[in-house]
Amino acid sequence: MVHLPTQSDPPFSPRQTLPTMYDLPSDNLEEPGLPDEFHFFQPLLLFLTFQPANWNRELVFSACDLNLYYSVTHPQWYKRPDWFGVVGVPRLYEGRDLRLSYVVWQEEVNPFVVVELLSPGTQEEDLGNTVQIPGNPPTKWQVYEQILRIPYSIVFSRYTNEVQGFHLVGGHYEPMNLIDNRLLMPELELSLGLWQGSFRGINRLWLRWMTIEGELILTPEEDAVEAREQAVEAQEQAAAEQERAERLAARLRELGVDPDELE
Repeated sequence: MVHLPTQSDPPFSPRQTLPTMYDLPSDNLEEPGLPDEFHFFQPLLLFLTFQPANWNRELVFSACDLNLYYSVTHPQWYKRPDWFGVVGVPRLYEGRDLRLSYVVWQEEVNPFVVVELLSPGTQEEDLGNTVQIPGNPPTKWQVYEQILRIPYSIVFSRYTNEVQGFHLVGGHYEPMNLIDNRLLMPELELSLGLWQGSFRGINRLWLRWMTIEGELILTPEEDAVEAREQAVEAQEQAAAEQERAERLAARLRELGVDPDELE
C-alpha cells in the first residue's frame, strides 16, 4: 500500500512552507548573491560621493556593476566589480556617450580603486582565496592585482560590517591599516570609511567616501538639505538681528533719543 503524504489541517501557509529570500538569493548562477537591494544602494552611495579633490570632475568616472573588459588576447573575458573608480578618463566615453562597458584597451586607463561587496557565494574569490582553473579566465584577485594592477582593492561585508583594504605594493596586494576607521588614499585626497546614517531612508552602517581628513563628502540630496538649513539659519539670524535693532530703537525713543538721527 502506498502512503500518500498528508497535509496538516488546516494546511500550512506558503509563507511557512516555501523557500524564503535567504533560500533564493539570486536568479543568476554566474553571479551568486546578485541582484539584491544592498548591491544597488551601497554602490550608489559610493558613486555619489566619489569626488577626488585633486581631479577635474569631468575626468572622473565610476560605475556600479558594469562589465570591465581587461584582456586584449581574450576580448570576451570580463569581471563585473560591484563598484570601481577611474581618474584621468572623460566622464563620457570619448566625451560624448554613456558607456555600455569599460574596455581597458580602448580607455587606456585602468581603474584606480575597486570595491567588492562580500556575500557567501563570492567571499572566497573576493578575498583572493581561490585559484584559477586551467583553461578558465583568471580570478578577480588575479585580474585586479596582476593584470590591471589596480592600486586599491576594497572588500566590505554587510553581514559583519567589516571593511578590508589592500594596497598594491611591489606588484602584490598588502593589507591596509584602518586609521580612525578609514582607509586613506592620499593620491586621490580621499579616504573610504564606515558611516552610520540614513541613505535613501535606510539607516545602517554604510561604506562611503570622505575627505582625507575624514569629513563626509555629501550626496546631492545631502548638499541640498544642508543648503536649505543654512538658508533657514541665515533667515532666522537676520530676523533676530532685526528684532534686536527694533528693541534698541524703542529703548532710545523712551530715553528721548531719535535713533534715526544717530545714523
